[in-house]
Amino acid sequence: MKCPICGKEAVPTYRPFCSRRCADVDLGRWLTGAYAIPAEEAAPGEAAEKEEPKPQ
Repeated sequence: MKCPICGKEAVPTYRPFCSRRCADVDLGRWLTGAYAIPAEEAAPGEAAEKEEPKPQ
């Protein structure tokens, strides 16, 4: 298995990474939002159309 950060061979202690440094780089990317999936904002009123009416 290759390290997803640098491509070196993974080490069992840090798997799937090769070192503590690469594991920390990956954690930093998660914490700063670098791995976030972009989303489209809903148009005004669009969210209201998708909501089900409340029973009275």
